[in-house]
Amino acid sequence: MNRKNPNQRKRIALILGGGAPNATLMAGTLEAFIEHGVSFDVISTAGAGALVGLLYAAPKGGDAIPALRGLVDSGVEDSLYQYFPVNFKVFNKPGDLADAWRRLWSSNPLLHQLEQTPGAPARLMADWLRLGIATLSPSDLTPASTGLCAHVPFIDELVDFSALPALDAEFYLNAYNLSRHAMRSWNKQQITKDAFLAALSFPLIYPPYLLEGDYYIEGAAIDTLNFKGVLESEQSIDTIVVFDVLGCERILHPPRDLYDAWVQSIITPLVELARDDLKLFEYHYNLDPVTHQPLRELLRVRYEDYLDPQTAQTELDWSRSNLARLYEVGKRAGTAFCQEHAAALGI
Repeated sequence: MNRKNPNQRKRIALILGGGAPNATLMAGTLEAFIEHGVSFDVISTAGAGALVGLLYAAPKGGDAIPALRGLVDSGVEDSLYQYFPVNFKVFNKPGDLADAWRRLWSSNPLLHQLEQTPGAPARLMADWLRLGIATLSPSDLTPASTGLCAHVPFIDELVDFSALPALDAEFYLNAYNLSRHAMRSWNKQQITKDAFLAALSFPLIYPPYLLEGDYYIEGAAIDTLNFKGVLESEQSIDTIVVFDVLGCERILHPPRDLYDAWVQSIITPLVELARDDLKLFEYHYNLDPVTHQPLRELLRVRYEDYLDPQTAQTELDWSRSNLARLYEVGKRAGTAFCQEHAAALGI
């Protein structure tokens, strides 16, 4: 372990892993961290954690809390979702014509007014309108396509990539290079919109992303927590904060329909990869080879202590109520974490 001046502030890293259903859990926790004055020296992201991390570190407009809360609005109003349980707001049809169609509707005054009006009736009308727009959208999807959806077309509305280089903390984002069969980790000077889209190209959902002559897929599909990538660049980390993801024993259940079965088939490997990566880090990367003592303090935000067992079967849903519930659970867990580990967090 690096020897430090005892008066020197400990360096703290935050690890944000993959798994879109965990996004609002993570976002709620980050709001609690902001409210308690927690700061990080290093932020490492993968998959859905990249979106949450960028909303936290470089939100459009500069205010992280409304940006993080906005993830709740990516859910579909419940009275519509119960009849059509698909998130047409997040997953968009691919193709140039589909892009042009979305641009045409992006400035629609009625849609803008409905989305700015508080309350469930306005949200329902806005979601019905968005469903109609998505349904009528053209698409170039064919049996020869290599992914079902367009690469996150709304990211420019949410993240200010130009603000990243000036960030006080170091920031990392991973993706897997299919052409070279190697993991890549971009730092804050290197992260662009294209790097983000490459890092969020989960197989089947999104096609591999072509960047600088190579094809990339989501790093979280291979390394959900990116411990190795960040530790290769950051040797002097004292404390690591990681979010415990929803476990398979919690989210696996007899599927309610074909869509629910498909979502479980995607998320189950991710959450088990994350747990395996955490064990690998604890027993391989974080043990002193001589003393067999931990090299860094590992602090976990434990969500399952705050989740209602009765809601387990719906926690992968994209309904607005579920995302709002998970956000509040994340915030409660984050608040308790800050109170328990105030000294380690320097607050």
